Amino acid sequence: MNLHFLEPIQVMRKNIFLYLLLILTFNDLHAQRLPEMDSVDMLLTNMAIQIECTAGVNDLYNFKFSRAESQFGWLRRKYPEHPLPYFLMGLSNWWKIVPNIDNEKYDAKFLAYMDSSIAKAEALYEKNNKNPEAAFFLAAAYGFKGRLFSERKQWTKATFAGKNAIKYMEKAIDKSELSIEFLFGDALYNYFAEWIPQNYKFLKPVLWFFRKGDRKKGLQQLEKVASDAFYTKTEAQYFLMRIYPDEEMSHKAFEMSKYLYKTFPDNAYFHRYYARMLYQNGEMHELEPVSLDIISKIDSNRVGYEEISGRYAAFFLGHIYRIKGDKEKAKHYYQRTVQFTEKTKSFDAGYYHYAMAELAHYADKEKNISLAKQYYEKIKEHTDKNHILHKEAKEYLKKNKKNS
Repeated sequence: MNLHFLEPIQVMRKNIFLYLLLILTFNDLHAQRLPEMDSVDMLLTNMAIQIECTAGVNDLYNFKFSRAESQFGWLRRKYPEHPLPYFLMGLSNWWKIVPNIDNEKYDAKFLAYMDSSIAKAEALYEKNNKNPEAAFFLAAAYGFKGRLFSERKQWTKATFAGKNAIKYMEKAIDKSELSIEFLFGDALYNYFAEWIPQNYKFLKPVLWFFRKGDRKKGLQQLEKVASDAFYTKTEAQYFLMRIYPDEEMSHKAFEMSKYLYKTFPDNAYFHRYYARMLYQNGEMHELEPVSLDIISKIDSNRVGYEEISGRYAAFFLGHIYRIKGDKEKAKHYYQRTVQFTEKTKSFDAGYYHYAMAELAHYADKEKNISLAKQYYEKIKEHTDKNHILHKEAKEYLKKNKKNS
C-alpha cells in the first residue's frame, strides 16, 4: 500500500510542533527578561517594562486595539496585582470613545478597567503611602474617570474623581522619577482651572472646591511633558493640539496635528483633526488625498472611522471638487456629508448646513426647485433664525412658495 500521501501531513505536524516550541521558548525568554514585581521599586521606570509597553502603547494610539490589548493582557498575566495593565486596558477603551465622544458603547468597560487599576493601586498605597507609583495610577485613573464623567455632564461624579486625582498627584509630584509624568496632571489642572470659568461660567461654583489654576503655566508644563515624558507624552501632545488654537497659536496646532497624524496614521481622531487643519490653512492639494483616505477607511470599516470623521472628510471633498468645477463629484460628497450627519443626528453641525446649501444651489441651477426646497426646509429647521443660511432658506422658500 502506497503511504507517500501521508508524508506532507507528517511534515506539517513536525512544522507545527517546531513552531509551537519556538513560541513557548520565546515566551519563556520574554518572561525571564521582565523583572518580578517585588524586585524593583517601580515597574514604570524599569527599562525592560518601558520597552515592553512601547509597542503596545504605539498600537493603541494607532488604533490597533486588538494587538495592543493582547500585549496588555500578557502584562496582566505577568503582573496580576499591579495597576499598570488594567490602566492600559482602560486607556485602550478610552481611545475607542474619542472619535465619537457621544458613543457610550465603551463606557462600562473603560470604567471597569479604571476601577480595577484604582483597586490595585490602593492595595499598593496601603502597604506604603509613600509609593509614588501607586499615587501615579490613582491620580491617572481618577483623572481619566473625571474626563469621561465631565463629557457625560455628570458633574458630581466628575468633581469627586477630579478631587481624588489632584489629591494623589500632589502627594508625589516632586518626589520621584515619575515627576515628569505627574506634571501632565498638574499641567491640565493649571490650564483648565483657569480656562473653564472663562468658557463655562455655570461651572464656576464647582471650582470653589479646588485650588487656583494658572493657564500660562499649565501650557508651559504641557509642552515640557510633550517633549520629555514617556507614558503621558502623546496625551500631552493631543491636548496641545486642541489648546493651541485657543491661545492664538494655530501654526503650532497645525504642526502638532501633522506630527500626530504622520506618527499614528490609522488614528481616526488624529486623521480628521489633521484634515481639519489642512482645510483651515487652505492646503487643498494635501487635503484631497488625506480626506479620500478617511472616506476609504470608513467604507472599509476600519476601526475608529465612523460618521463624524466622514462628515468632515466628505464636506472637505465637496468643497474641493466645487472649486475644481467637478459638479458631480462635489454633489456626491455633499450628499455623503448629509448622510453621515443624519446618521449621528448631529443636526446642529455647520458642515451639514453648508453642504445642504450647496446642494440646494446645484438643484436650483438644474431647475429642480422641489429638491432645492427640500434642502432649504431642512436648513430652516436646523439653524437659528439669525443664521445667514436660515435667512437664505426663508427667502428662497418664500420666493418659490408656489413652485414645485
